[in-house]
Amino acid sequence: MDRLKLSNIDEELDSSEVAALRFLCLDVINKKRLEGIKDAKGLFLRLEERALLDNSMFLSELLNTIRRTDLLNLLETDSRRPEETDASPTLSAYRVMLYKIYDNLTQENLEKMKFLLSSKLCKRQMEASDTALDLFVEMEKSGLLSNTNLQELLAALQELDQPLALTVQRHIDLNRMTTSHAPQAHVHLNVAQIAQRVDNSSQPTQPTLSISETLHCYERERNHPITDAETDQESSSLHDEAEYYALKHNPHGLCVVINNEFFPGTTLSTRTGTQEDAKALSKVFTRLGFTMVVHNNLTAGAMRHELKELGKNNFLDHDALVVCVLSHGEKGCVSGSDAQQVSLQELTEPFRSKRACTLTGKPKLFFIQACQGSGYQGGSLPCAPTPRQEVEVEQSRLEEDAGPVHGETVPWDADFLLGMATVLECKSFRSPSTGSIYIQELCRQLEQSAESREEDDILTVLTRVNRNVGKGEYLSYKQMPEPKYTLTKKLVLKFV
Repeated sequence: MDRLKLSNIDEELDSSEVAALRFLCLDVINKKRLEGIKDAKGLFLRLEERALLDNSMFLSELLNTIRRTDLLNLLETDSRRPEETDASPTLSAYRVMLYKIYDNLTQENLEKMKFLLSSKLCKRQMEASDTALDLFVEMEKSGLLSNTNLQELLAALQELDQPLALTVQRHIDLNRMTTSHAPQAHVHLNVAQIAQRVDNSSQPTQPTLSISETLHCYERERNHPITDAETDQESSSLHDEAEYYALKHNPHGLCVVINNEFFPGTTLSTRTGTQEDAKALSKVFTRLGFTMVVHNNLTAGAMRHELKELGKNNFLDHDALVVCVLSHGEKGCVSGSDAQQVSLQELTEPFRSKRACTLTGKPKLFFIQACQGSGYQGGSLPCAPTPRQEVEVEQSRLEEDAGPVHGETVPWDADFLLGMATVLECKSFRSPSTGSIYIQELCRQLEQSAESREEDDILTVLTRVNRNVGKGEYLSYKQMPEPKYTLTKKLVLKFV
């Protein structure tokens, strides 16, 4: 971020506001790294080390929380609510709640609170607590306060300020609600049930994306009548098992969705909008002839367990397997609801032919909506080559886009497809109101292909997904999905 802008913001903040910002950052920056910071410039340097100032989102959130929205003009931020990513930490609801208490607690009630806690904190800690924020830090050091331990604070506020006590109680209730989304057994949900869950748990928000593709997914129910001759022609073509994967059974198999929305007790933000992705996937894959299995908010250990158990199934009566993982992520891995990492290879390992022999020769599709790093994808205008340079330039482009072959090979057995929302090292984007860019476009293209008279295979569909996602611009950046595959035949998915 522009250092001049940061310097201008620093000049507008007083010492108490800097202290508040420092407190709000305690869950994303190590406490020792924050010691000795007296001005905002020092804090900004620490935020830069964590790549939290790569764009204005995190700083905007900080300034909004301390009610310095006047400084947002210095950032030249867009007035629209931005798309979110599945990588960078955000301000924890716990810290924001404590800040609100500090902001509304009178000096008289602060002194009373210190008196109520004097038997549990030493004299030195009391003397170091000039503000409520200082007191909260000392309580945390003594084990009297944490995101999952708010009883001491609640009891004190119940004696001093009922409205503030209610603020704490609401946070406790919210924690209970999010942690109640524990690892679940197999849950078979139809589209109507998922839609009802989303309607009951989400507040309506306005669409925030500028690309129209993500705003109108699954609003069309079209039928294309065909003649008997056309049906016979398609059928005979698709029955060529040397060229196409056979889809003989109804249902074709399972579509398993691991949908991680909440990450309680961690620095990872709630993935608002992911329920829209779960709803879209359930709708399209149900119509494609798959039985839906949805798991919500699984820890890393629970993810491994569920997939290992799934790999033990008998798939003789299945034609294919689909697994979708919606979560935060880093390079080569995805996050459980406990912020622990599961590698992409761990996701696919239980379904290798040597382990799941009844899936041998059958397509296994994995779609991953998660960031794969903290970088951003840029964009460049193509350069029109001269005729004699055309072949040479095309070859160099292909080499540059793909990267070294040894870094892109897929180390799994045959018949796998791995559809990634983004290339390695980069972030993927998600709208809090309409879902992720990648999953929504994937579902839209699957739907269009399934309704078309053409026999477009899954790789053709994913090429369209790449093209349409790549056209968009998100927070002034680009996103480039990346399919990898060891498929040995064409896979054509049509509505049953």
